[in-house]
Amino acid sequence: MVNKTTTKDRILDSALTLFAERGYDGVGVDLIAEKAGLKGPSIYKHFKGKEEILDTLIGNVENYYEINFGPEMHPGRIPASVDELIDISLKRIQFTLHDEAIRKTRRILTMEQFRSERIARLATRYNLENIQGMYQKILQGMMEAGIIRSGDSAMLALSFVAPITLLIQMCDREPEREQEAMESIKLYLNHFAEEYLLNN
Repeated sequence: MVNKTTTKDRILDSALTLFAERGYDGVGVDLIAEKAGLKGPSIYKHFKGKEEILDTLIGNVENYYEINFGPEMHPGRIPASVDELIDISLKRIQFTLHDEAIRKTRRILTMEQFRSERIARLATRYNLENIQGMYQKILQGMMEAGIIRSGDSAMLALSFVAPITLLIQMCDREPEREQEAMESIKLYLNHFAEEYLLNN
């Protein structure tokens, strides 16, 4: 069965691209409609306005991210080894870097965090708190399984995710440096494993 794109989907896809390119304030309803192949007033059959479009985009991407990446509250199976932790982390990083919807949403949050307190809170949640919370649960589970040394799982998770987040942000600003960033991330993950995770 062929999955057909609805008018609402076209509006959302167009808005996601335009918001990521021009910022929220730089895009009007008429421009979204034009990119979606519609006339301006047609938008209001599907959304009350631009703010509802943004709200819907954020909700959709949050669900999509949790399906493909894993929610904070349910991080999935606890890795059985440090090597598995590194492998899972690299797969998540590749998803974060290359999935178009996630990349565009991250760009929107970065641009709009200074315009809106709500977006600022979302940016902090997506770029730090959720990922830290997820890895805190993973690392705590590995501690309880005797795979890694016991310690403060919250601080260990922060130590784990913060440098990677900074390198992903560098890729967003300078995509031509992705290979360099990935090499640094791999070196960092191995260093982290040697310094903090191996059970001695």
